[in-house]
Amino acid sequence: MSEIERYLQAGTRENTRRSYQSAIEHFEVSWGGFLPATGDSVARYLVAHAGKLSLNTLKLRLAALAQWHISQGFPDPTKAPVVRQVLKGVRALHPVREKQAAPLPLQHLQQAVDWLNAEAGAAEVRGDGASLLRCRRDSALLLIGFWRGFRSDELCRLEVERIQAVAGVGMEIHLPRSKGDRDFLGTTHRAPALKRLCPVQAYLDWIALAGLTRGPVFRRLDRWGNLGADGLNPNSLIALLRQILERAGVPAESYSSHSLRRGFATWAAANGWDLKSLMGYVGWKDVKSAMRYIDPTLSFGGLAARPLLESGNDALPESLDPSDS
Repeated sequence: MSEIERYLQAGTRENTRRSYQSAIEHFEVSWGGFLPATGDSVARYLVAHAGKLSLNTLKLRLAALAQWHISQGFPDPTKAPVVRQVLKGVRALHPVREKQAAPLPLQHLQQAVDWLNAEAGAAEVRGDGASLLRCRRDSALLLIGFWRGFRSDELCRLEVERIQAVAGVGMEIHLPRSKGDRDFLGTTHRAPALKRLCPVQAYLDWIALAGLTRGPVFRRLDRWGNLGADGLNPNSLIALLRQILERAGVPAESYSSHSLRRGFATWAAANGWDLKSLMGYVGWKDVKSAMRYIDPTLSFGGLAARPLLESGNDALPESLDPSDS
């Protein structure tokens, strides 16, 4: 690999690079298309997979084809009028409601953390170091994931040397890159210490017990309590979250790793956060993303029979103040 290619690759998110490569292979190998492509061939590709692939998947395939042609110096066939019109037709003839992970309510988070704390206490009594480590790791994972609204890949890329935490005060987390950070400028996130369900104390308890001074915060643990050197794989978080919730007695089949992010946003909207504060704290650039969590019954002056969004919360002892972040 040349130095230019190395820097070009570094300028593209790894997940995006893998997705684009898979999309190009699907067009060229699985479907039998030719590159460079024409607008008509791309339109036929869309028609062949309409109703079989989701609209978002088709749009991702178009983005990959556009990127390939532009990078190779060819005209972009996805901008052809016929492609735009076919995509509009796919949207009209195959309407599908977008699937979203269920938001994790605060009472389920509380139930899971209470169970983990009880398990940790029992493990400490019987001298089971492996179980104690796992409980402390999972508590920190749940609480940081929820209160900071992190995506699964962001959670897995957290590094000890990029986090400053002070018990009873708060924590500052620096992410060198994230989904919304297109220019790789890095983002600093803050979270206050809370009187209960505190992400700061959970983090400090975990790294102290594990003896972590640098590297990934959340790592794989084997049955004997040996820590891996690499961070958890983002694809493993759905199974891990569901396992924790199920063992805590929470029905977990509707939850995914994104439920932590959605859970916080739902809690914040139900507790009076305005749209601007919510977007700034979670890191949304798109208003549409945030609007999904704003309860329309808040504008009915108390006439609504019940809120559409349930806070799942008897009021946090010390609420998060949007101005702190």
